Amino acid sequence: MRDVVEIGHGREARRTYGLDQVAIVPSRRTRSSQDVDVSWRIDAYDFRIPVMTHPTDAVVGPDSAAEFSRLGGLAVLNAEGLWARHEDVPERIGEVLAAAVDPAAPGGANAVLQRLHAAPVDPELLARRVRGIRDTGAVTAVRVSPQRARELTPGLVAAGIDLLIVQGTLISAQHVSGEAEPLDLGEFIGDLDVPVIVGGAVDYRTALHLMRTGAAGVIVGTGPTTTPEALGIEVPMATAIADAAAARRDYLDETGGRYVHVIADGALRTAGDVAKAIACGADAVALAEPLAAAAEAPGRGWCWPSAAAHPKFPRGLVEPTAAAAEPGAAPSLEQVLFGPVADPMGCANIVGGLRRSMAKCGFTDVKSFQRVDLGLL
Repeated sequence: MRDVVEIGHGREARRTYGLDQVAIVPSRRTRSSQDVDVSWRIDAYDFRIPVMTHPTDAVVGPDSAAEFSRLGGLAVLNAEGLWARHEDVPERIGEVLAAAVDPAAPGGANAVLQRLHAAPVDPELLARRVRGIRDTGAVTAVRVSPQRARELTPGLVAAGIDLLIVQGTLISAQHVSGEAEPLDLGEFIGDLDVPVIVGGAVDYRTALHLMRTGAAGVIVGTGPTTTPEALGIEVPMATAIADAAAARRDYLDETGGRYVHVIADGALRTAGDVAKAIACGADAVALAEPLAAAAEAPGRGWCWPSAAAHPKFPRGLVEPTAAAAEPGAAPSLEQVLFGPVADPMGCANIVGGLRRSMAKCGFTDVKSFQRVDLGLL
């Protein structure tokens, strides 16, 4: 039963919950964390950990994508980011960071991102970046926006991508625009030979509609953006994930067995957040801030979402992680995922924390952990 409250005469609102408002409640025998399997399989691709990256230039470049893949996760390159527009991306990122620390910089770091993203996407450069990642043996995933999916996808498929991510801050099964032909995701996905993950969704109905397009996975959440402040749109992640998981269950019944993965992307900063997202029903998570702290991250300890560069209405900040203050002490990507680290708050050793949470509750795999008891704080 939905919990609805009256917020004024004739106006009601549903009560929703964030990850910080729920807690995992152990109710079974404990296990050794060494017995826990956190592997993730989506379509034909196997990953040792249920983690992909948010498609931000701060986290994913050709080199960091290869390293993230080596460690067992799914790296997602932004096809509309700096790596597709400029040859000298490290220098361009340096411009962004210089503006981020200069209080006198007009418009700050967002203005620099907008200027750098005003350069056109170079299809040949983008294809070269994709082939470079693919040549390392990594599963190659690339994100496009709904607005540019038709334009960019043929070149990406020709370059050899394994997975396509169609992701906006918010997305629907049919993107309608007065400036271009509407994007019907069902038709679009049906014409492709590569699996597609779509998002973000924040409610049951949208998640179900996206599943009906033939997508292999649905991203839940708006990522690490300022969407609540900029647009007033926000569905706390615990509720959003649980709603999408319910849509997954109903779609599984509707189709007689087709399983669509739910991937949480938003409000995920610690191992505890990741564990709670999976406990609410996610199959995997997309991370930004924790990975941006790694020494291999192109953003040098700073993080921003892809939406921070929108030409007219950016929805994201260029923010430092703890590693920005002491770049020489930044943990490696392997330490961020697997430790060892001295941080006691779960901001690193993300996978180790997830394993221990599952083990303390007596579960040995991600799918069964979705049945763990939850409590409200």
